[in-house]
Amino acid sequence: MTDLTTHRRPDISIDQQLALRTAAVRLADEFGGVYGTETVERFLHTSYDQFALASTVPHFLPLLAERFARQRLQALARVEGLHQDGRPVVLFLCVHNAGRSQMALGFFHHLAGDRAVAWSGGSEPGTEVNPAAVAAMAERGIDISTEYPKPWTDEVVRAADVVVTMGCGDACPIFPGTRYENWDLDDPAGRTADQVRPIRDEIERRVRRLLDQLSVPTRH
Repeated sequence: MTDLTTHRRPDISIDQQLALRTAAVRLADEFGGVYGTETVERFLHTSYDQFALASTVPHFLPLLAERFARQRLQALARVEGLHQDGRPVVLFLCVHNAGRSQMALGFFHHLAGDRAVAWSGGSEPGTEVNPAAVAAMAERGIDISTEYPKPWTDEVVRAADVVVTMGCGDACPIFPGTRYENWDLDDPAGRTADQVRPIRDEIERRVRRLLDQLSVPTRH
């Protein structure tokens, strides 16, 4: 395999080098028969670079890069017609991918389970998920503390059947033939958990309505 860890990042630690090599092997195995090693490594490397530019937790960079690369490869396979399972795909976009879109993603996964696919992203990704949003969702028994802010990429947007935007305005990507919805919601940034609850509840209502429109059975 190509050594991803030395390209433009000669200062990467030995532990991170090992973690990236291990991630590359896992991804190559998962996508064997769909994408070759070179494609897998390119997606892993570019995902690593995107997080490394702004990350405050370098120890977790290889893990974040692997998770993001996996999502991007899954999206690319859908776009290229290499993977079609009939499940609808929804993408939630906001500015920092730290509050509204993460809560929407949490409700979507909780309500739809594996009957539909959802991703999220931001035009200017933050460094962590809003703690008030995490606390508000925890009150509903939904854990979004392991999620992380991330950008969107073309293949992820193009793979979506529905793109839900929340405050990213002109920065949100537009692709012909994709269904778009704009949810006008207050930004949870700088608010307490008490203040985030009404936003959370409105997001839940909208996610439930969207799933109903997509004919996806939900948990009650």
